[in-house]
Amino acid sequence: MAVSLFVRETETETLKVAADLVHLRSEAPLQFIDITELVKERVRRSGVTDGFVNIQSRHTTAAIIINENEPLLLEDLEKTLETWAPQNRLYRHNDLDARPQPIPADERPNGHSHARAFYLGTSETVNITGGELQLGRWQTIFLVELDGIRTRAVSIVVMGTKGNSGLSS
Repeated sequence: MAVSLFVRETETETLKVAADLVHLRSEAPLQFIDITELVKERVRRSGVTDGFVNIQSRHTTAAIIINENEPLLLEDLEKTLETWAPQNRLYRHNDLDARPQPIPADERPNGHSHARAFYLGTSETVNITGGELQLGRWQTIFLVELDGIRTRAVSIVVMGTKGNSGLSS
């Protein structure tokens, strides 16, 4: 019995698209979660040899970035995020009584998380050549948790050609 790892797969003679939605649980209010191997595995299983993979957070308080996975640098980035959007600053978003629409029961004051995600962005796209991600020596793909311990959804879409497309060098 053949079981697909992907939520959806589309393949034509010249193009393959494989999409997956991955759920991850963060362990800290601000956390850099290395998802590089997860993305590499999705690319490998897709069979795409030349194309690209897009990695997207499905949340407004979580980001996807590419940077170096070095502990002191990540510590510096945490401090930078606190400088850009301090948690203890007054955010209008946090005034739940002032919001016109119904507020979900589990809503939390998280204006700082939204502001941080705004600076970082929700997605990254990485080229694939010869079935390999074209990341630099020190590049790592991170899901950045910005709003507490919770489950996050990451959309991964791999698109490209299968087999020898003539694009590999």
